[in-house]
Amino acid sequence: MPDSRSPSPNRHADLVAALCRHIEAAEQPPSLAQLAAQAHLSPHHLHRVFKAVTGVTPKAYADAHRAGKVQAALTSGQAVTAALHDAGYQAPSRFYESAHQRLGMRPSAYRAGGDRAVIRFAVAQCSLGAALVAASAQGVCAISLGDDAEALTQELQDRFPRAELIGADARFERLVAQVIGLVEMPHQVHQLPLDIRGTAFQQRVWQALRNIPPGQTLSYTELAERIGTPRSVRAVAGACAANTLAVAIPCHRIVRLDGDLSGYRWGVSRKAALLQREATPDTPATSTTSDAGSPDDKASA
Repeated sequence: MPDSRSPSPNRHADLVAALCRHIEAAEQPPSLAQLAAQAHLSPHHLHRVFKAVTGVTPKAYADAHRAGKVQAALTSGQAVTAALHDAGYQAPSRFYESAHQRLGMRPSAYRAGGDRAVIRFAVAQCSLGAALVAASAQGVCAISLGDDAEALTQELQDRFPRAELIGADARFERLVAQVIGLVEMPHQVHQLPLDIRGTAFQQRVWQALRNIPPGQTLSYTELAERIGTPRSVRAVAGACAANTLAVAIPCHRIVRLDGDLSGYRWGVSRKAALLQREATPDTPATSTTSDAGSPDDKASA
């Protein structure tokens, strides 16, 4: 039974937002009991409310925040040990256990801008313009669409400034062909090996996206409901925007409640073309112009 002092539903978002700021400011992640006492709720009720609003538990939120601090520190060049200490990790092994899932490589390699990581890539042409495909040893780690092949390559280099980027060979070109097949024939089943990097919540959203059949769309609200967190619409939109695997993780199948296409990392015109192609699979593919450079397009997917 909810506590008598429980806030009304329309105040849950403000309460949880305040708790999130408290978690972010704390040197060590506060316990569920401590957060519950601050919110004047029972631990069980707080756990349920927090997850409904954010899509994750208080512990998962704290873990993701600490991991984000480490990632930002490593990007700035801070030593791994210092980054872990400053983020509040008393036992560095806790971070290392999930490091590959979050970073795609060892923390030391991430700090060095992907130093010693081998990433194969190629840029091919499709009906939507240029398509860059990149893969680590674990699988495809980037699929980008655009008008300028050089710009796509530069974006990959900026993401992994000291990785060893290797051009395509015959074997890799077959992988690229599979990706192009996703663009041109979206109803075909694919078995692409994917190197998916993100938080636990992002991965839940991305898996739900992969479960949407071609030719169907969901709203951000419906996607949030599908993963069991109906109040996490903004977090779901953020996870869609963070997707770096175009078409393989089909964030283009998410629209607004009124049916508006909203933004798309690789251009709204491409999103429209993909949806039209999936709705009418027998229609021949035609090239489309891009508006991928618009900041609004990159704000959501």
